[in-house]
Amino acid sequence: MISKQAILAGHICLDITPDFSSLSEGQFQHLFQPGRLLQADHINLSTGGSVPNTGLAMHRLGVPVRLIGKIGADLFGQAIRDILQEESPHLAEDLVIDLSLPTSSTIIINPPGFDRAFLHNPGANKAFYASDLPRGILQGADLFHFGYPPLMRSIYRGDGAELISILQRARRAGLTTSLDFTLPDLSSPAGEADWPIILANTLPFVDLFVPSIEELTFLLDRETFDRMCRQTHKPFIEAVEPDLLSDLSEIVLSYGVKALLVKLGHRGIYLHTASKQKWEKVGRGLEGLDDCWHDRKIWSPAFKAAVQGTTGAGDAAIAGFLASILTGTDPETALKMAAAAGAISVETPDVHSGLIPWNEVWERIQGGWETLPLDLSPHGWQKDQTHGLWKL
Repeated sequence: MISKQAILAGHICLDITPDFSSLSEGQFQHLFQPGRLLQADHINLSTGGSVPNTGLAMHRLGVPVRLIGKIGADLFGQAIRDILQEESPHLAEDLVIDLSLPTSSTIIINPPGFDRAFLHNPGANKAFYASDLPRGILQGADLFHFGYPPLMRSIYRGDGAELISILQRARRAGLTTSLDFTLPDLSSPAGEADWPIILANTLPFVDLFVPSIEELTFLLDRETFDRMCRQTHKPFIEAVEPDLLSDLSEIVLSYGVKALLVKLGHRGIYLHTASKQKWEKVGRGLEGLDDCWHDRKIWSPAFKAAVQGTTGAGDAAIAGFLASILTGTDPETALKMAAAAGAISVETPDVHSGLIPWNEVWERIQGGWETLPLDLSPHGWQKDQTHGLWKL
């Protein structure tokens, strides 16, 4: 068990996932027509959102966690509580119940040969406030992680005023702060929000920023994001050049962020950390880390995995990274653990059930776990043969 404690706050929902795995590729599009009955093998209920995805993954890795999200007083809310309590009774203790709003839910359509589609109801997430964080909880923790602001109206409106208040509250209590994102519905109010301004307001209160490359590009360079999305000949991740990562990461670190972790799917995970001066005030979660964390650029390849489901893999990678930081490792270990946790996650249909304690994950890495091909030498990067990572 890792001694430092983490609080996971933000978006929580009930995921409803019909199983269409028995369909052959392309069959879903033909069968899913108005007026037709399409049979699913079964319908799975699971917790979704940043709070349970990252929180339960960290719990499986051995981190003491407390989960804070807002649910309604309804059957979906009770289902979330039951699922969390089945994992461990204490995990549902800090959920906030809103009597006026329903529990958030997402229907996930993920048949073979079909890009995932989501039908989402934000529910009680749109009314999450700083006042939902009891001060006593913050006093006893070391790391505060908040996830998915674009799916929480109360958090992003007013140029992020409520998120600023939440992060300031955690900072004043002496916690290290961590922030994750997700892509919003681009046609919704969240998709039209001024995210560069919101980030400029909030990142000065963030120590660890952990978006995906799609999210990072959307948040800081909407023109480039739209252009890359329009490219039909090359998937978004394949089109990402190291120079784009470098340019965006410099913007993030200029606001005072200590470490930027960027998830790149099958192309691995990128880490860029700030100079020593920026690490002077770090909060309890980062205490004990030495100079090897200062001014680093490292890129880890992804580990090979037998993929059964990719939903929440990024959240699991974040869990591996944060758990490693709370263990006190060097950045090379933390980056490989992030890649490993993400790979283990995709080997099961859900986010966290395949995850094992931190030490056992590390043993799998040390046992010669093969990685996917990654060659950054044309871009000036050099491979560290000791760690199997690329460095600049």
